[in-house]
Amino acid sequence: MMLEFYTNPQSRGTTVRWMLEEVGCPYEVVPLAYGPAMKAADYLAINPMGKVPAIVHEGPAGRQVVTECAAICAWLADAFPGAGLAPPPAERGSYYRWLFFAAGPVEATMMNGHLGVRLSPEQQAMAGYGSREAVVAALREAVPRGDGWIAGAAFSAADVYAGGMVDWGLAFGMLPEEPDFLAYRDRLTSRPAFQRAHALDLELQAAMEG
Repeated sequence: MMLEFYTNPQSRGTTVRWMLEEVGCPYEVVPLAYGPAMKAADYLAINPMGKVPAIVHEGPAGRQVVTECAAICAWLADAFPGAGLAPPPAERGSYYRWLFFAAGPVEATMMNGHLGVRLSPEQQAMAGYGSREAVVAALREAVPRGDGWIAGAAFSAADVYAGGMVDWGLAFGMLPEEPDFLAYRDRLTSRPAFQRAHALDLELQAAMEG
């Protein structure tokens, strides 16, 4: 089985690289620079958005193309069940809840905050994330304390994606540096798969800039 991973080391692909390292499946990296390479016809045939990351997997089920970070993380957890990165289907309530909460309200409110977008009370009623304060409060409740993880006792793809958002939010000042956020971030970044992924992305960035 062949898996191609289209990425840029300064993109959301860093989260997918981490997920791939957690899964432990072999993959081939296809680096794409920002600009014409992401808008070329051959890549637009894979992702019409002209953005990374994306994966293409040739396996028993045929050719599978997956884009969007949260979708890729969820797909990888299902496609490689031996890694144990998804709960049994009947127990996925919290797993889906926080995986897609991070992909929707968390990312939207962080990006809008980074861009300086401020919503009026009327606009907050229409926006899926409501307000930054509401999102941070909900994420604060979701972040595990002690030895647990965001979807229960076991580490899962929901931790990869939601944890990646927490790491990103803290790095760019979009989340408050509260003890629970910091402790969760530190537990995640100490994982061997995270550290391997980070080192590989640094190598890739150096190669692309060299």
